[in-house]
Amino acid sequence: MIRTPLRPLARILSARAAGENPDAIERDNLRARREAVSDATRGRAEVRLMLLGVAFVAGFGAVGVRMAALAVSRPIEPQIASSGDAIIASRGDIVDRNGRVLATNLLTYSLYAQPPQMIEPSRVAQELVAIFPDLDLARLTADFTGARKFVWIKKKISPEQMQAVHDIGDPGLLFGPREMRLYPNGDLAAHVLGGASFGREDVASAEVVGVAGVEKAFDTWLRDPINDNAPLRLSLDLTVQATVEEVLADGMKLMKAHAASAVLMNVHSGEIVAMASLPDFDPNARPAPLTTGDQGDSPLFNRAVQGVYELGSTFKVFAAAQALDMGLVTPTTMIDTRGPLVWGKFRINDFHDYGAKLSVTDVIVESSNIGAARIAMLIGGERQKAFLDSLGFMAATPVELAEAPSARPLLPANWSDLSTMTIAYGHGLSASPLHLAIAYATMANGGRRVTPTLLAGAAHPTGEQIVSPQTSATIMSMLREVVTRGTASFAEVAGYAVGGKTGTADKPNPSGGYYDDKVLATFAAVFPANDPQYVLVLTLDEPVEDSGSEDRRTAGWTAVPVGAEVIRRAAPLLGLRPVWGPLEAPELSLARN
Repeated sequence: MIRTPLRPLARILSARAAGENPDAIERDNLRARREAVSDATRGRAEVRLMLLGVAFVAGFGAVGVRMAALAVSRPIEPQIASSGDAIIASRGDIVDRNGRVLATNLLTYSLYAQPPQMIEPSRVAQELVAIFPDLDLARLTADFTGARKFVWIKKKISPEQMQAVHDIGDPGLLFGPREMRLYPNGDLAAHVLGGASFGREDVASAEVVGVAGVEKAFDTWLRDPINDNAPLRLSLDLTVQATVEEVLADGMKLMKAHAASAVLMNVHSGEIVAMASLPDFDPNARPAPLTTGDQGDSPLFNRAVQGVYELGSTFKVFAAAQALDMGLVTPTTMIDTRGPLVWGKFRINDFHDYGAKLSVTDVIVESSNIGAARIAMLIGGERQKAFLDSLGFMAATPVELAEAPSARPLLPANWSDLSTMTIAYGHGLSASPLHLAIAYATMANGGRRVTPTLLAGAAHPTGEQIVSPQTSATIMSMLREVVTRGTASFAEVAGYAVGGKTGTADKPNPSGGYYDDKVLATFAAVFPANDPQYVLVLTLDEPVEDSGSEDRRTAGWTAVPVGAEVIRRAAPLLGLRPVWGPLEAPELSLARN
């Protein structure tokens, strides 16, 4: 831009020649310059005001559009933006059906060290070993005096231990707050609860995760913040659970068994009121899994769910029920029980010689292997297999335990005629005690399939009708007779009409065949038999009753008395009122199967 001079020489000379004042020329030029500058400035201001107005209109327009969109949209929860997943330290409680605490959280502290901040690392290591004897002095000293800048010492410590560490007085020892899982009842219901451990963790918090049992099965639910730490309510009754475990432990010692299990379940809802497996453990100090040997020997092994066994004569009830429901027999139909029953190179024998014939009822009451095998042959292998499948014996139980899906029954590779006969009296098919409890509940409740559950108040859909109500009532009558005059005579409990079936199965020998002196004794009971409410399946592994002149191992002498004591003590706790009347006094028969 070329600026016009305020006093141009040519105009000055011309003005002087004409006798005009030259200063007027300068004032005119100065005024013109100011007017030009003012015009340019005003133009720029007008442009800026226009742009600012457009920006305001666009901004308010966007706000209006967004408000309109929010007004017509469905509300959603805001999400917190984060560069990584936060550690969720809280975990919901687990309570029994009456709200009594089975698992909860306890605020505690972790202990860690920053060796560069230590004043006397060697002395600190010695004093820590005095407080925590399980620590290794040499390793701790090496960690403290080496190049490490951070050392975990203990993931959780007690208040007393924390105070003792405080008293050491070294600035390199630090504490981190965290929650730990606490099981206030110790080993009670240990296999159901399972246990928990720390997952992701830092010095300020730790993630508590389930490692077994319902803790693992419901891990996501227990840690979900949306539940606001609501407790998980189980179907277990703490008082009944304690009673079952106490009686089972005493019976296990009395009968010199090396392991035992029990399942107590409502026959209508499938709710498990008590579940026990011995030996057990304390989930507050959960032991490490076995790395060698048989996992079944570990206290972590849940025999009621994970253990699959040949359950002996308890299976005879299913052969009778199917034959009755199909119209092949009646309770009074006579079955050929002459023995031995020879099939190829195999021979099937009875515990006693029961004569040439027994009624179907007496096949169950006397527990005849030959009678059950002949009833099964009337049914046929394919139909027997389908019936047992409908009772749940072909798949893992759907109970809410992390271990349940892996416990599938062991089935014969070829369901031959021989398999059909042996399975009828409980050999050749292995299942868990919980499988048996489900099947007996189905037999007892009018014939409808039961789905087991560990949740209180859960929805209980009506199950498939497996046998007719008439067949169910007939089976209950037979089971009652097993107690009043058969192999389970020790199961009579005053005030409660108990029905049940014994099962004594020889244990398989890993090297082939079966042991001569090792059995699994099972008692499957329903009470009250005239109005079934609960089923109890109790097993003793390798029991022996040696109070007489000879050792007795059959379930009638071992599992049945223990089961009767469980019912005697648990029935009142379950709200079942005893029915008093003329008491029968049947002679105690020599228990067999």
